[in-house]
Amino acid sequence: MKKILYTIGLSATMLFTACEADYLDLDPQDTITEAAYFTEPSHFEAAANDFYNKMVSWREIDGSSPYDFMDLGTDLTAYTQSYGRGILTTSNGDKYWRNSYKYIRANNILLQKASEYKGDKTDIAQYVAEAKFFRAWHHFLLLQRFGGVPIVTTVLDLESPELQGKRMSRYQVMAQIIADLNDAIEALPLEQNIPSNKKGHISKWAAMSFKARVLLFEATWEKYVGTSTDGDGTSTGAGSEAHNPANVNTYLTEAVKLTKEVMDNGGYEIWNHNDKLNNGSSYFLFCLEDADSNPAGLDKSSNKEFILYNKYDYDIYQGGQQISHTVQSRMAASRKFMDMFLCTDGLPISKSPLFKGYAKVSHEYQNRDYRQAAYFGKINNGEIPSDGSVQLKGSRAYDGRKFRAYNYGTYRAARTESADYAQIRLAEVYLIYAEALIELNNAITDEQLNASVNKIRNRAGIASLTNALVNDNGLDMLQEIRRERTIELYGENSRYNDLKRWGIAESELNQDICSSVIEGSEFENNPDLYTPNVYPYGELSVETGKGTLRALLIDPAANRDFKRMHYLYPIPLEEIQLNNSLVQNPNY
Repeated sequence: MKKILYTIGLSATMLFTACEADYLDLDPQDTITEAAYFTEPSHFEAAANDFYNKMVSWREIDGSSPYDFMDLGTDLTAYTQSYGRGILTTSNGDKYWRNSYKYIRANNILLQKASEYKGDKTDIAQYVAEAKFFRAWHHFLLLQRFGGVPIVTTVLDLESPELQGKRMSRYQVMAQIIADLNDAIEALPLEQNIPSNKKGHISKWAAMSFKARVLLFEATWEKYVGTSTDGDGTSTGAGSEAHNPANVNTYLTEAVKLTKEVMDNGGYEIWNHNDKLNNGSSYFLFCLEDADSNPAGLDKSSNKEFILYNKYDYDIYQGGQQISHTVQSRMAASRKFMDMFLCTDGLPISKSPLFKGYAKVSHEYQNRDYRQAAYFGKINNGEIPSDGSVQLKGSRAYDGRKFRAYNYGTYRAARTESADYAQIRLAEVYLIYAEALIELNNAITDEQLNASVNKIRNRAGIASLTNALVNDNGLDMLQEIRRERTIELYGENSRYNDLKRWGIAESELNQDICSSVIEGSEFENNPDLYTPNVYPYGELSVETGKGTLRALLIDPAANRDFKRMHYLYPIPLEEIQLNNSLVQNPNY
């Protein structure tokens, strides 16, 4: 019976974090039993502060890893990974199941103690709101990963019947998430009212932004995936109880409303310092620390784009991960992703006269979206690679730079990178707003585009997205908005979830993964730059921005078998063994 308590996260004690220097992410410094605690507001505050520890960010907490949430091995990377190939087997345990329920228990303890609190409950209202926000946060992670799951809203003990309870459907879980977020939004402070020494705490705008993310995810999942992953709830899956097709438009409508309010009133701004950073804002935003972290001498105080984030600091709380080293190889771009970046006229490379082609390595980057060089330019400075400088002898051509520290190895050594970890930022809010509008109305006005995605495109140095641009060039507005999301949120735990909620993961993830164009390029017949026999899969003729050309094949489609069943992870076997009411997801 004790194992049940552990696996569903029902720890006997609760950890509280002392708030040293107002950093929310410090490791717990004391362990205090519930019975001796929660007698004054400061106790609730300390407990709520520890909740921030439990979001996945740079630091590994309870075995969680940021690299599990950077979309490694998707169709956008030349780095292969089991999940992207559709290799997913049922395992004994799952740390994200176990951790989520452990964290939900801590949220429920605070909420229970708040209901028993004898003092002025307005003094603890913010901490109650934070507990509900985080309970929604963890239930949503479970929903995305497993579909319908048990809902836990009370503090369970050894005799609680919920320990043998069945999975709720995804629609019931969504209802609980929405209810918690509604309560949180009502009681959380505006960002403008959070004092400087408390920055990093959840604001009303952060909760509204997160709710918009949740609503867009579920609306599009129900629109494109429907009930196909639900199972019958008896022999497989969590079933479809409480499914209501009307929720699609309801959720989209509210997502538009929420994001518009954040956009208009939140006080956030796109971090655009291209004039000082040689058009590299999309790189330096993600390695921003003190004034030495970028050539313009900007520090974190200049960043008004992050809406919810985990705070890090070189002197107090470093990232502790080999971030720069890891992203260089694992976030290397695929041929597909490199070709996805638009030219500066706002057109795809197959339609733009500005595209220079592949004859020289520098040509690919000329007249293109600034994010291409920011993410995949020269590792040290982000400049366009010079001709003849890229060697394919066992390495990939497009090494990753996003999240890599500026002057890595000099300014920052391995495991000392301390940029803040963005959970939600304004660019995503703009993208949610635009996507929800086009999904809801099958249309979006130029004014709405200018208020959202075009602010992102402006930083990227590409022409505004307009209805005329789309109509005159045979483009599709929905696909162009999805393109913007794909590029802007690269590596930010978006791609896998997006492909699944759009119902296209099978078609996109099962394609051949290629890298550099060889045919007609400086690599062809040039042993100083390219040794073909190093690569086991050789070359493959693929569609490119200049027609069908041979490119380096990294992972053939024959190795990839992503199926609809893989939209959800399997329920851990130890959970099913401990609770016979839990039914496995379909086809596992």
